[in-house]
Amino acid sequence: MWLYVLVILASLATGTSWETLPAPEVDTLQGKVKGKFATLKGSSKPVSIFLGIPFAKAPVGPRRFAPPEPVEPWKDVKDTTSFPPMYVRWLVSEGVCLSMGSHQRPLFPLCGLVSGGASNFDGLALATHENVVVVTIQYRLGIWGFLSTGDEHSPGNWGHLDQVAALHWIQDNIAKFGGDPNNVTIFGESAGGESVSVLVLSPLAKNLFHGAISESGVALSPCMFRRNTSVGAQVVAAASGCPTHSSASMVQCLRQKSEKDLLETTKKMVGASRYPFLTTVIDGMVLPKDPEAILAEKNFNTVPYILGVNKHEFGWFIPKAMGYPLSEKTLDQKMATKLLLKSFPLNLSEKQSIDAIAEYLGDTEDPTKKKDQFMDLMGDVMFCVPTVLTARGHRDAGAPTYMYEFQYRPSFVSEMRPKSVEGDHGDDVYSVFGMPFLKGGASQEEAKLSRMVMKFWGNFARHGNPNGKGLPHWPEYSQKEEYLKIGPQTKAAMGLKHREVVFWTTLKSTKDRSVGTPLAREES
Repeated sequence: MWLYVLVILASLATGTSWETLPAPEVDTLQGKVKGKFATLKGSSKPVSIFLGIPFAKAPVGPRRFAPPEPVEPWKDVKDTTSFPPMYVRWLVSEGVCLSMGSHQRPLFPLCGLVSGGASNFDGLALATHENVVVVTIQYRLGIWGFLSTGDEHSPGNWGHLDQVAALHWIQDNIAKFGGDPNNVTIFGESAGGESVSVLVLSPLAKNLFHGAISESGVALSPCMFRRNTSVGAQVVAAASGCPTHSSASMVQCLRQKSEKDLLETTKKMVGASRYPFLTTVIDGMVLPKDPEAILAEKNFNTVPYILGVNKHEFGWFIPKAMGYPLSEKTLDQKMATKLLLKSFPLNLSEKQSIDAIAEYLGDTEDPTKKKDQFMDLMGDVMFCVPTVLTARGHRDAGAPTYMYEFQYRPSFVSEMRPKSVEGDHGDDVYSVFGMPFLKGGASQEEAKLSRMVMKFWGNFARHGNPNGKGLPHWPEYSQKEEYLKIGPQTKAAMGLKHREVVFWTTLKSTKDRSVGTPLAREES
């Protein structure tokens, strides 16, 4: 049995003699929790850490494929110095930034993560350098978090309902940790960035947070949102040995399966040519309608918002994970079109796929350039174009909006990755969480970049604006579409992916004719 867990890292004042202090203890509404102290190497600032605070009952049995239920209170002091033993890989992290304080010390902001995978990002460096508290929420993913039959038997979006429940927990309890529930910023990367985008659009999250950051993922991303995934639910049921003739029978059977059974089903699905991505859906609660419609109506949580992408979103990590051939020797026009059609979450027709390949690859016969431009195509349609469209919608609703493109190759990445890939999917996370200060071997340039990014994120958590003393100016995303290129030479620019957005929006509204002329590759 497992529980959703919450992680909190709360900064204390520099110089506090914490070695002689008893372990930190907080009395939440549900019961007392005991944490531990830690310090970042090279710093004298202690950080108090609480791991594994439950905010909902374990979603097992009848609570599987159901909204989360509040956890029962406990009498004894709960040890939260480590994660629960049943913490498993199909949970994913979401983070929150809050302004923290108490009667004994000045207010500090709090920052947290919505992770795109099951990895645990260490918030110690971010908490220490930016005097922030980092909250990480664990929520359901995959079959457990997003199985949807498209009807009342399992509407889906269970993972997002977990996130909303955790935000309510924060509102109810964070003052006990010295936090300000009126200054909450949520942020995340990849599927976590998409979760943040969904919460920005969701009426269920109204007044639960006050700022948002989406890194490489938004609700408009075709691989992260689908209007209906009921076919995927049928595939999951069949692979689990469950009947598929009705939603009721599928859900009843799947609720009786063990966690091990569903993990085995997940393994069967991964790598399948028609893997049923169980994504965010329109469920009538979390999302009452299509994200595009919500943006167009300007009826959402218009909080300050940072959105961004990396320069090479489809550079190495994602194509490798998806089994795409990375060799330019095999990637001609025909193979590229076949791969694009195979990418079924994109939902492109054969004609649209041919047009897209001609647009991106049609201006060169160089095999290396063909490969690189195909990677650009995939990064644009999956991440970059949806992010720009989301930023425009947020800006047009009158909310403060900031955009960035991350352009840097961290030293911590695999040596197998091509040297030409700068800013692969997930690379920005190394800077956001201060990896150069958590691991040795980083260059002075990399440490400086990470320190700058942490300052941007910390300032945004404090004030809803990333700008601050000693930082490059980050212009607001206006009709001129200014954004920040983040890298060794961080500077403002305009019109991120402007032509690509025109191409893809035109293509998706045109089924029977080619559009435009081959895109000129932007050198940046």
